Amino acid sequence: MKPSHSNRLIDSTSPYLLQHAHNPVNWYPWGPEALNRATNENKPILVSIGYSACHWCHVMERESFENDAIAEIMNEYFICIKVDREERPDVDQLYMDAVQAMGKQGGWPLNVFLTPEQQPFFGGTYFPPQQWEHLLEKIHQAWFEKQAEINQSANRLAERLGLSDIDKFGLKPGEDPEDIRQWIDQLAQDILSEVDWEKGGMNRAPKFPMPVIWDFLLDYSLLQKNQQATEAVKLVLNQMAYGGIYDQLGGGFSRYSVDADWFAPHFEKMLYDNAQLLSLYSKAYRTEGNEEYKRIITETLNWLEREMKSPEGGYYAALDADSEGVEGLFYTWSAAELKSLLGNQYAVFAQYYQIEEHGNFEGRNILFPQKSIKVFEETVPNASAIIENCHHKLWEIRNERSRPATDDKILAAWNGLLLKGLADAWLVSQRQKDKDNAIALGAFISGKMIKEDGSLWRSFKNGHGSIEAFLEDYAAVIEGFIHLYQITFNEKWLLQSEQLTKYVLQNFAQKDSPYLNFTNILHHDLIVQKAEFFDNVIPASNSIMAFNLYYLGTALDRPDWTKRAWEMLSYTRKIADQNAQYIANWSRLWLFKLHPSPEIICLGEQALQHGIQWQLDYLPNQIIQASIHNSTLPLFYGKTLKNEQSTIFVCLNNQCQSPVNELKQAKSQLKSLIP
Repeated sequence: MKPSHSNRLIDSTSPYLLQHAHNPVNWYPWGPEALNRATNENKPILVSIGYSACHWCHVMERESFENDAIAEIMNEYFICIKVDREERPDVDQLYMDAVQAMGKQGGWPLNVFLTPEQQPFFGGTYFPPQQWEHLLEKIHQAWFEKQAEINQSANRLAERLGLSDIDKFGLKPGEDPEDIRQWIDQLAQDILSEVDWEKGGMNRAPKFPMPVIWDFLLDYSLLQKNQQATEAVKLVLNQMAYGGIYDQLGGGFSRYSVDADWFAPHFEKMLYDNAQLLSLYSKAYRTEGNEEYKRIITETLNWLEREMKSPEGGYYAALDADSEGVEGLFYTWSAAELKSLLGNQYAVFAQYYQIEEHGNFEGRNILFPQKSIKVFEETVPNASAIIENCHHKLWEIRNERSRPATDDKILAAWNGLLLKGLADAWLVSQRQKDKDNAIALGAFISGKMIKEDGSLWRSFKNGHGSIEAFLEDYAAVIEGFIHLYQITFNEKWLLQSEQLTKYVLQNFAQKDSPYLNFTNILHHDLIVQKAEFFDNVIPASNSIMAFNLYYLGTALDRPDWTKRAWEMLSYTRKIADQNAQYIANWSRLWLFKLHPSPEIICLGEQALQHGIQWQLDYLPNQIIQASIHNSTLPLFYGKTLKNEQSTIFVCLNNQCQSPVNELKQAKSQLKSLIP
């Protein structure tokens, strides 16, 4: 006999919560109804956190949350709350910190037990069903017999969680190093010492792309003229491009590789990874001119437009790893299948992609070239044409397969990252549709996700927004609008960035530091307020905002904003020596402290073309503005045409060179200022 249940997830917009809407568990979404019931009934809360593309989240659901007997225990003893970490990153961050503070490895699914006051006292990740059932009984017994002790312990942990990173690590504002150049060199060397110089990436497994690290090293290599950093970036980009982590047939990157070789991915594709990798490969192409990078960019753009773009112009969050209940089934092939489909071209295809008779991955084959087709063709004549023909055949067959599920919520933060990625990528592809997609995304965010009061929605689905945005949403959207301005020179995007920044400073500011809280003070419902400090798979929201304040402070003549950016940066001095990899985005800002940004101002009929052409070569720290007519932006003040022709002004440290009419002349001026 099935237990009676009342699952309250059916009205959710999150695909992850909807996946659990028919479990026999009495799930609640995070909110006052569940929290009040826990208080009224004096029951512990079970918070189970995951996301739709999480393989082990699905496994635990099948094994435990769809099990009637286990569900009955959960319903009897606990108030059960399901959280989509992508909709509520604040809840996820808080309780992930709690589990790690308990000395355990974090990950998803994340299962945490709380007192009715939301204070955590036990947690972990995936549990097999028998272990989970036993744990539920033990927790219930402990709550019944030792509630006072649990509350006391939970109070101590909550106090610890309430410490900001500034307090936890004893961070204080510091003076600039006596020799910033030498200090940054040491930061870079600390990171470079951890590089896997054989296989690319950081020297560990599993391997995550971590674009923020390579962004720093790329900027460092250019501004500090460091060849070792250049080689580290090229190596990781090449290895990922020829690895199983990249979808060799359809474009786009998986979230990470479970091994050190970039071979076997967890097959989910996340928007935030691909957004950042678009930017990284684009900047690397503009630096190196490697045509393979352009191929990766183009294929990833095509995948995003084909599979991730919503009719409204926003982009979906993720693609699942599984189809038909099997991880990677959509992307992998049996040798017999390939032989049947490819005929006499199979031998070349199998050699290039390292196909094995019994499979190179759980009985099937991941396409794993490890080298470019040009290199392969040196020993196998006509390989390019053969491989291209095979791709066409396999593409048609793969499109007929059962597809992985799409997490079709549209998240402001990830779309902001993608807006930057699309802008950077268009500078490489120069395809009109890619620029149109970037503009359409900007219009979608502006029209659908920004509310009348100037605040943002976190998530958009089914025609409306939901959940109040977090700092990472504002930071990424502001950054995205800045980059959209730089490929359109439509000033509305820059002014939109300015308005959102004003909102952030008013509603996210901390009282005792220049840092910004992760949650809006108007919509805070957790036991602590946290400020995100460390860069990870996505840069910290505070480091992105520091960049925004630096850029907008310069571009809009807001010295108070620039000053705040430097104040935020100053707190990173102490932590840099121990955690260089986790302040990589902050370290990029240190580079800009050492190498002040040149301001390139283009005016006149050819201004927009000049502004775009200038950016085709990547220089990390430049600020570019362009206007056909007189602009009210501060950097245009006092600037007029020379000889009635389109004019370019090159300025540095509040001093401008003589205005010139030719791009080549302006480039020479900049080279004399920055050799």
